[in-house]
Amino acid sequence: MNMQINQLQKEYEEIPIPEELDMIVGRAIKQSTKARRNKNVKYKWVAGVGAAALIFLVTINTSSTVANALSTIPGVDRIIKVLMLKEYVVDEKNYNANIKVPAITHLDNKELELGLNEKYLKENKALYDKFQAEIKEMKKQGDGHLGLDAGYEVKTDTEEILAIERYVVESAGSSSEEIKLDTIDKKNQMLITLPILFKDDRYIQLISENIKEQMKAQMKADPDKVYWTTGTLDLQPTDEFKSIKKDQNFYINQDGKLVIAFNKYDVAPGYMGSVEFVIPTEAIADDLVSHKYIK
Repeated sequence: MNMQINQLQKEYEEIPIPEELDMIVGRAIKQSTKARRNKNVKYKWVAGVGAAALIFLVTINTSSTVANALSTIPGVDRIIKVLMLKEYVVDEKNYNANIKVPAITHLDNKELELGLNEKYLKENKALYDKFQAEIKEMKKQGDGHLGLDAGYEVKTDTEEILAIERYVVESAGSSSEEIKLDTIDKKNQMLITLPILFKDDRYIQLISENIKEQMKAQMKADPDKVYWTTGTLDLQPTDEFKSIKKDQNFYINQDGKLVIAFNKYDVAPGYMGSVEFVIPTEAIADDLVSHKYIK
C-alpha cells in the first residue's frame, strides 16, 4: 500500500496545483482507512479550500494513473464515488456549525459532475459565510445561541441510480430544516428531473391526490401524525396542502419507486420534520413516459 500511496503522491506533485490540495489528498487517504469518521475531529475552514477541492476532483478524474492508484487503496473507491469534505467551522460556547460537503466523482459526463460539485461547494460556503455574519450580528445585540448542521445522505445507490439528499438544519430558539435532492442516471450520465419522467403535467394532479390519500390514511392510523389537509383541526385555508410543485423535491428509491419529499413546515407541523411519501407506481403509471426508472 505504501508503494501505491507513494506513486499517487508522485503523480500529484507533478501537477501545478494550490498548496491547500495536499491537505485534502492527505485527509482523503487517511479517512479511507477508517470504517467510520471520528465525529470529534474538528477542522477549520481553509481559505481557497473550495477551489482546491474542485481541482482535486478534476485531477483524479482526468489522470488515469492517479485514479487507478486511488482505486487500489482499500476503501478509497467508495470515497471517489461520493467524496465527503467535512469542515467544522465553528465550535464556540453558544455557536456551533457542522458542514459536510458531498462531491461526486467517476462520472463520465464531466460537465454534469463538475457542475454538481461546484454547486455543492458554493452552497456550503454560502452557508458558512451566512452563519459567520449572523454570529457577528448576534454578538452586537448581546449574544445568543445559534446552530447549523448541514450535510448529505446517499438515499439510493444502485447500478442505475444515485440519489443524494443535502440537508440544512438551522437552530436559533426554534429550528428549520431544508432538504434538496439530486437523482442521477448512472448509465446515461444525466440528471433526472421530475417532469422528464412523465408524458405531460398530469403527474402533478395524480401525485398530489395520492399524497392527500396517504395523509388521511396515516392520520387515521396514528393520531400523533398531523398533515395540513382537508379535515385537519385548526387548519387555516392558506395552510392546506393542495398540490406538489412541478419541480417538487423527489428521488427514486432502491426499489425503483418514486418518493416525493417535503421540507419541514411545508405540509405538516414542525414536530413532523421533513416528510416523504412513496408513490405507488400504479397511481402514476398512465402518465409515465416509460418504466425505465419507475418500476
